Amino acid sequence: MGRVNGTALIIAALVVTVGALAFPVWSYADRSGTGEANLNAGSVATRWGPLSATDRDFLVRVRLAGLWEIPAGQQAVERAPSKAIKDAGDHLIVGHTDLDERVRGVASQLGVELPNQPNAQQQGWLRELTDASGETYQRKFANLLRVAHGKVFSLVAQVRDTTRNTLVRQLATDANQTVLDHITMLENTGFVDYDSIANGAAGNSTASPTGPPPPGGDAPPQPGPAGPTGDVSGTSRPSPAPPGTVNTDRPEPQM
Repeated sequence: MGRVNGTALIIAALVVTVGALAFPVWSYADRSGTGEANLNAGSVATRWGPLSATDRDFLVRVRLAGLWEIPAGQQAVERAPSKAIKDAGDHLIVGHTDLDERVRGVASQLGVELPNQPNAQQQGWLRELTDASGETYQRKFANLLRVAHGKVFSLVAQVRDTTRNTLVRQLATDANQTVLDHITMLENTGFVDYDSIANGAAGNSTASPTGPPPPGGDAPPQPGPAGPTGDVSGTSRPSPAPPGTVNTDRPEPQM
């Protein structure tokens, strides 16, 4: 009898163990903690489609960008240490004034509260610019704003790719054009430190580098052109803007 009870206990223990191991497997796809579950838990329904936590964060970041980059641009125009810095400042003012009108309209329609002051880090950047002078000011202006735009650029791409909300998608499209225009103007100042940007990005990455091996001494074979086969006459045309320019012409925001 004791042997039978012992065997039964062992079997019961094995069943419990197997069940405990199997539970996370069958429950993973539809329980909280998964990416899809977190997305749905953080989303609210709107007439323009689901509004996710990432969407709401994007609206706040667009607003914050204008709150510090407009005064930074105004300072650059007023101090005007060089034409390139003044031109970049002008683009910051015009671009973010336009984006701010758009984001306020979208946030109002979606019921998202927006900040009215730059955050502590952005206020610190403005103080750095105010306290700097000469070439130091120009370098700080170009690099602080170029790094900030680079980080926003990746967020814009993520939101534009993944949002299910039509208002947020349109705003991301508008923001993409504005941010790329500002990146172009800041780089045109000649003060952007590309090594610092690349090293900063590498310091935040743990993945191994990918891509073709480094080039050797011999010239690689030239690849053939990519194009359609047969007689295909396309009706669209490439962007008419010259390299290094960004077309920011777009409809007026709908408030």
